[in-house]
Amino acid sequence: MIKVYRRSETVVLIEDGERVYEHGGFSFDGVFQADNPRQFVEQAMSEASTISADALDRETWLPPIESQEVWAAGVTYFRSREARMEESEDAGGDVFYDKVYDADRPELFFKATPARTRGHGAPICIRSDSSWDVPEPELTLAINCHGRVFGYTIGDDVSSRSIEGENPLYLPQAKVYRGSCSIGPALCLADEPLPRETAIALTILRDGEAAFAGETALTQLKRSFDELAEYLFRDNEFPHGCWLMTGTGIVPSTDFTLKPGDVVRIAIDGLGVLENAVSD
Repeated sequence: MIKVYRRSETVVLIEDGERVYEHGGFSFDGVFQADNPRQFVEQAMSEASTISADALDRETWLPPIESQEVWAAGVTYFRSREARMEESEDAGGDVFYDKVYDADRPELFFKATPARTRGHGAPICIRSDSSWDVPEPELTLAINCHGRVFGYTIGDDVSSRSIEGENPLYLPQAKVYRGSCSIGPALCLADEPLPRETAIALTILRDGEAAFAGETALTQLKRSFDELAEYLFRDNEFPHGCWLMTGTGIVPSTDFTLKPGDVVRIAIDGLGVLENAVSD
């Protein structure tokens, strides 16, 4: 697996499992627009300088994004269906989300612009007008401008369950705001699709102790990656490609909400760890 870490606006570190390279003019728009993204990255490696692997020991990385939009899929795990039904039962949403889970067409929604997206080590935010906020750990797909899935990263679809629970039509306010999204630590290009047994783990630390921990696996994901990408690109244009979060299968209980100072740690087998502190 090749991993591309964004150190600054133009400088990236590329890891291929054996060596680490530094490239000073890398373009994420370029890799998302390429017919062969892996070849694009390998060409960058051939032009780069080899550096010490110690350079990967950083507390922060910029998100692996340039002009790409971030989109998300909802109710793709059975656990997510249950949670959405619970949070919106008083507003009649229990039937609504049940139908979404069973429908042929997936729920897809806009999540973030590049400016609203945070990287590994940067603070994520919770809304000031929300009383119930949770992280949503999600495998996130890199999709090039032609609609082909070519890579992965870890994503956190930070969400206000209180706002969404009031009325499903409030979804944009529950999902789209400053610091509501983090991705990283790297763009990962794999030779083969991720195994269905790939594990996703979430830990939320509060005052240094685990306030919540949960785990799921891609075997619990109802939709295929190609299906989600195909629906997203129907009658739509992504000239710079896009990132697509695939939904969450880990949902904290109804008595849990994020607080400023919490640390959200998401690990996905093979992709690494995405960690963000919570700000208000």
